Amino acid sequence: MSGLRKPAEIFGIPAVLASIVMSLAASPPAQAQQSPAVLFQNVRIFDGKNGALSAPSNVLVRNNKIERISAAAITADAQVVNGGGRVLMPGLIDAHWHAMLVRPTPVSALTGDVGYNNLLAAAEATSTLMRGFTTIRDLGGPTFGLKQAIDEGLVAGPRIYPSGAVITVTSGHGDFRQLSDLPRTIGGMLSRMEKLGASMVADSPDEVRLRAREQLMQGATQIKLTAGGGVASPFSPLDVSTFTEPELRAAVEAAENWGTYVAAHAYTPVSIQRSIAAGVKCTEHGHLMDDATARLMAEKGIWLSTQPFLDVSAASGLGPAEQAKLRQVVTGTDTVYALAKKYGIKTAFGTDVLFSQALAERQGAMLASLTRWYTPAETLIMATSTNAELLGLSGKRNPYPGKLGVVEEGALADLLLVAGNPIDNIKLIEDPAKNFLLIMKAGKIYKNLLPR
Repeated sequence: MSGLRKPAEIFGIPAVLASIVMSLAASPPAQAQQSPAVLFQNVRIFDGKNGALSAPSNVLVRNNKIERISAAAITADAQVVNGGGRVLMPGLIDAHWHAMLVRPTPVSALTGDVGYNNLLAAAEATSTLMRGFTTIRDLGGPTFGLKQAIDEGLVAGPRIYPSGAVITVTSGHGDFRQLSDLPRTIGGMLSRMEKLGASMVADSPDEVRLRAREQLMQGATQIKLTAGGGVASPFSPLDVSTFTEPELRAAVEAAENWGTYVAAHAYTPVSIQRSIAAGVKCTEHGHLMDDATARLMAEKGIWLSTQPFLDVSAASGLGPAEQAKLRQVVTGTDTVYALAKKYGIKTAFGTDVLFSQALAERQGAMLASLTRWYTPAETLIMATSTNAELLGLSGKRNPYPGKLGVVEEGALADLLLVAGNPIDNIKLIEDPAKNFLLIMKAGKIYKNLLPR
């Protein structure tokens, strides 16, 4: 065991800070309240699957699961929450999040103090949970340590389905090196971004396979590749295709050997179709796709994880060139949702917030903006049970066995009590501080504004 690195060394956390954090491990976050059981009385249930609310009901939560739901009274030794006829619904899920990259600037994410950036991410994780997002699928960044801290109760935050480092090619989306870092020496020193675990450069099938296996070894629940150009990267035009099909297939084989899947960042028809040919199960974004590509995705049962990009004003962390690329992506937002509806593509909701705390605070508003294309009920179903179905593609790599995104007996107890009916007025989710009266994750109450 003497040759193994300690967790503090792996994640770049100073040893003194690590010892302080570990000394707190025995205590849950101050804002979390744990009771042997919690009984919600007189609630109307939005179950995450159906647009209609239930009749007045009672819900018993024991430990981390929903034990019983009944219209009749439930008698139990439990903490009682009087719902007062309010709506009880599943916690929200963001299927495309970057927990480590929300609050820093691009420069500070790469050059700033690692310890500070980890604490910054922990603070944002708590804010994310307080917005009612009890689960996120992280699509790139060194989140393994943050996930562990949340799971152990050191930090209040959402469940994390981590991808680990984004796998990219030289000059691809996710390659944040500068021209002064070139030429790359094969087998040479890793760049700063690679040492941090933010992204890894791989320029052959063997390199892709290695980098994918490294993420799986660290606990990745899915693998993320960038199959085409992107907005935030300085040397990555949107129109370019990056990985070859054999390179993409190498990642797919590595993931499938672990019983999970590959999600590919791709905007254009070429990058999407090449990913599908290689066996990729989920397309991230897709804003510049065409009709033929959408039809192919539907025929092959490929997931679309996309975002309602409508406004570039909040993207203050991006430079002028990157904002110009974002404007191009925004022009395709109406098209991608229209094609998804036309062909019945399995569609997940995410936000893909980068380098903007202000935009992160609008996470619920971004979800509510889906009513431009969907009904409020369809919108909420997408952000709960549909997103949970996508999470299920991770198979045995799923770190949270059990049902998410639904309110039903046996499901994991991630619940929100809402001051009003979000199906009638979805704008309620735009102000979670006011309208989410109670937030529960895994049976623990992290927020409770009800009278006691």
